[in-house]
Amino acid sequence: MNTNDQQTKDFFASPALSLSLAGVFRNAPTPRAELEDGDEGTGGCGYEGEPAEISSENTGPREQSDDAEMADASGDEDGTDGGNKKKRRKNYHRHTAEQIRVMEALFKESPHPDEKQRQQLSRQLGLSARQVKFWFQNRRTQIKAIQERHENSLLKSEMEKLREENRTMREAINKACCPSCGSATMSKDGGITTEEQQLRIENASLRAEIEKLKGIQGKAAEETASPNSSCSMGSNNKTNGPLENYKGLFGLEKSRILEIVKVAMDELIKMASSGEPLWVRSIETGRDILNYDEYLREFAKDTSKDCSLWKAVEASRESGVVFLEMNHLVQAFLDVKQWKSLLPCMVAKAITLDVICAGDVKSKDGIVQLMFVEHQMLTPLVPTRELYFIRYGKKLSAEKWAILDVSVPNIEPSIDASLVKCRKNPSGCIIEDKANGHCKVTWVEHTEWQKSTIPAMYRSVVLGGQAFGARHWMATLQQQCERIVFCMATNVPTKDSNGISTLAGRKSMLKLAHRLTTGFFSSVSGSRHCSWQKLSKGNEEIRFMSRKNMNEPGEPQGLIACAVLSTALPISPLALFEFLRDESRRCEWDIMLSGELTETIVNLAKGQDRGNCTTVHAPKSKDKSNKFILQDSSTNSYESVIAFAQVDADSLKSVMTGCDSSGVSILASGFAILPDGLESKPVVITTRNKDEKGGMEGGSLLTIGFQILANPSATANLTAEKIEAVTTLVSCTLHNIKKAMQCEIEE
Repeated sequence: MNTNDQQTKDFFASPALSLSLAGVFRNAPTPRAELEDGDEGTGGCGYEGEPAEISSENTGPREQSDDAEMADASGDEDGTDGGNKKKRRKNYHRHTAEQIRVMEALFKESPHPDEKQRQQLSRQLGLSARQVKFWFQNRRTQIKAIQERHENSLLKSEMEKLREENRTMREAINKACCPSCGSATMSKDGGITTEEQQLRIENASLRAEIEKLKGIQGKAAEETASPNSSCSMGSNNKTNGPLENYKGLFGLEKSRILEIVKVAMDELIKMASSGEPLWVRSIETGRDILNYDEYLREFAKDTSKDCSLWKAVEASRESGVVFLEMNHLVQAFLDVKQWKSLLPCMVAKAITLDVICAGDVKSKDGIVQLMFVEHQMLTPLVPTRELYFIRYGKKLSAEKWAILDVSVPNIEPSIDASLVKCRKNPSGCIIEDKANGHCKVTWVEHTEWQKSTIPAMYRSVVLGGQAFGARHWMATLQQQCERIVFCMATNVPTKDSNGISTLAGRKSMLKLAHRLTTGFFSSVSGSRHCSWQKLSKGNEEIRFMSRKNMNEPGEPQGLIACAVLSTALPISPLALFEFLRDESRRCEWDIMLSGELTETIVNLAKGQDRGNCTTVHAPKSKDKSNKFILQDSSTNSYESVIAFAQVDADSLKSVMTGCDSSGVSILASGFAILPDGLESKPVVITTRNKDEKGGMEGGSLLTIGFQILANPSATANLTAEKIEAVTTLVSCTLHNIKKAMQCEIEE
């Protein structure tokens, strides 16, 4: 196999990445090249089973052979009466060895000769320009057919090997699993585990599918190559040469990608540093607003081609100080796993599809990656935004880095149109090193997206640019970096670590809490991979789904049911957040406690705001002390989150002493609180008490999510009783919150 195939195998050796890539390129359409004078017709694409149309000038039937077509052309040029063609045998013209040798020599230099070259060659060889054109056209088609047959044979042999490996592994896993419940059994030879076997089977299947689709994408890219290219078809196809001939998943040459990111990097730096007239400060909100007309003039943008596709433009900029060293922050941005873990509430999925340029091995300066990302809101009502873009990291100076994200042209047409939701103009951040482990971050977010149906309650937040804007990214980044610092700090005051006596216990507890919150984010995502179903209860619409956990660590094994409800409440986000995290009022909304009081036995700070903390609640009654409630609260200037789960008391006590928390099984539930986007409305004169029902700070968008273990067996089906149980949890919790906060309860 060639270098590109080997690189693909190495990349997909990670089972997690392979599973994430399933369906990304499903049903990708194959683009066709535009026909020009002297170029191939439909037959030029080189696909077996398609008729070869010799030229776009042909007017005769498709069944006519190439030689007959050329004979007709030569007969017409000699003045032969066209009416006698059917009565006599057609004159076939065979090129001499010398003519073929000369045309072959020119073909190696230029497979697509222009009109001038064809005229010169026809005079030299004594042929008509039309015959020369047909010869080159037939030769290109022949070369493509040969190459495709060779590629198909390689793909077939590779797929046969993968199928055989797949069959072998399926037999092994069937022997290693109980046929009735699907749980793992011990093998006599003590070989690989059932989990490893299952992952290898899925990995092999996905790898075969992706290898096949990559081959199709490579052929499609060759067909869209310029007709005036000076390189032959044979030399361009799957070369093992230097990186200058690099072609990624979408057939983009490395030189072209580097050219794009260089121009985009200059634009990002200007966007981050410029003031008026490019950016205008809003007096009402204090946000920087992009002067789009000035932007088009400054960067000479042409929007005429895409005006019908990309309907909405969002641009925002925000600066702030982050409590993390610059080098650590840069490394987190350039490693896709660390980046997703750093911003879990914003990033539903992040995959590095290809590393185009590795850059410096140690610092990663100059790294260029092709990425697929899903950005999310914490509700299933708003679908995720799916993007393909290039990420480029560049060290501007000893104390400054730039991280660029930019979508590249010609990628979207190669993808299933249903996947193309959003694309990035030059966006990213400038990171400047400051003293004492701090750094200043200037974030620029500039996207274009296809308008779609958005629920009325979220329309103001989304269309106002708050949901995916730079201010949201910056607030989340500051909060998460602060969490990392508090987790690693050795000088946290004792009053901020009640119930934990050791640094190891503190780190282990905060790590478990982070996994709890990340699990809650996944459970309420609007990703296309979450198959939500709707159920109406009263005036509220609840979404529910089920998923199966066979061997995933960190969660209970079996069938898991999840229900989510999003609604608007006339309560300020701060008041609602404080109520839900108040230990003394938990019994007012938590129906699992049945009115029982709890006490806090652990309280760990993970930020300067007292709302950023991890707590452990225990029932006050001694006969129910076998379960503790682990709760993780987070808040910033944009959103607040409370995630919680019932955890086995003994397991949690071991984590408090510093034991590894990865083996503790948790199933996250919780709340996500967003502002309703109406806080900038003009102040009105009122006699209403400002402290009543949370004050005059605007309303809240509340998302409630609950997960339960519906059945210990993953092979079971979700029953109506379990659906009723999990949806009742959600609806009753909302009812209790409205009652406690004195909201109107709709009958």
